[in-house]
Amino acid sequence: MGKAIAKGSKNVKPDCTFSRIRLVRGVICLLVLFSTALTMLIFCGFPTGVALRLFSVHYSRRTLSFFFGSWLALWPFLFEKINGTKVVFSGDRVPPEERVLLIANHRTEVDWMYFWDLALRKGRVGDIKYILKSSLMKLPVFGWAFHLLEFIPVERKWEIDEVKIRRILSTLRDPRDPLWLALFPEGTDYTEAKCERSRKFAAENGFPVLNNVLLPKTKGFISCLTELRSSLDAVYDVTIGYKTRCPSFLDNVYGVEPSEVHIHIRRIIPNHIPTEEKGISAWLIEAFEFKDRLLGEFYSKGNFPNEGGTETDLSSDRNLMNCLAVIIFTVTCTYLTLFGSVWFKIYVSLVCAYMTSATRFDLRPLPLVEAVKTMFRIRKS
Repeated sequence: MGKAIAKGSKNVKPDCTFSRIRLVRGVICLLVLFSTALTMLIFCGFPTGVALRLFSVHYSRRTLSFFFGSWLALWPFLFEKINGTKVVFSGDRVPPEERVLLIANHRTEVDWMYFWDLALRKGRVGDIKYILKSSLMKLPVFGWAFHLLEFIPVERKWEIDEVKIRRILSTLRDPRDPLWLALFPEGTDYTEAKCERSRKFAAENGFPVLNNVLLPKTKGFISCLTELRSSLDAVYDVTIGYKTRCPSFLDNVYGVEPSEVHIHIRRIIPNHIPTEEKGISAWLIEAFEFKDRLLGEFYSKGNFPNEGGTETDLSSDRNLMNCLAVIIFTVTCTYLTLFGSVWFKIYVSLVCAYMTSATRFDLRPLPLVEAVKTMFRIRKS
């Protein structure tokens, strides 16, 4: 059984044959998720993430977190309550409403979605920010959301990414601002071919040879921890395992896979991590050695140690009410745009034009007071 789990999680390709019911349900889910995302961006995202930011970055982030938390809560509701995915937590119980840096293994293209299941339980689902491939910023609608939520796009070339990462991180130090910053130190999702290259590199350069994860890249983690350490409550070391195979995005939408997601969490106080670069790098590699052993046990036994009891189930009633509220809001705004005053159409057109430009050129409004101060400094110089 354990071998079957291990083999299935790594090697089995997704079955793209769906029943008609799953196909119809999947299409409906995609339409709901896309339409609600567009509505939240135009009627909530722009006023809170752009207009309110002209007066206060802090209150802009908090308000934006509230509205997008309502929308992002649709995803765990889809996973757990509609598709019937079982999410099993183990390891440390984490307190609510902390400012944290999350690191995780990267098994598949949708690992990052399952952070929402944990964050929703902690009241932080609207506070998650990711370090992600810059190409994802070009996605229609969702790229706008990534920009508003201040995700950090990278080119995977450190000489280019370092300046951008540190610049954005420097704006996220305020301990009053909610923050769950997530990154995948492996830099890419796991495949057998990539693992073989990683093992070869590790053996040739004196690093530990890992079988279930890739050797982590340390520079991004070092930058994040160094820039944010003083304002963080904890670092969450998250390890994710799947039964019976790694899911794709469409697997999630159509409810084909995963049947179970297992999430193991270690909560580390930042002061327990070294402060110099070599020490941080060594700590991260040791953390991935631990992940490697943990996943080896998961693939042989089908579970992480001491599973269950660390997190409660999601409330069906509460999440259903939230889902209905988001859908009703979307229907109302769509109706007003199509059949209401011409000013709704003008507003929607202008917002779409602004978001396209802002995302393309990475434009973020400065608070008016700060903008005036900057203008005077320029004039004096």
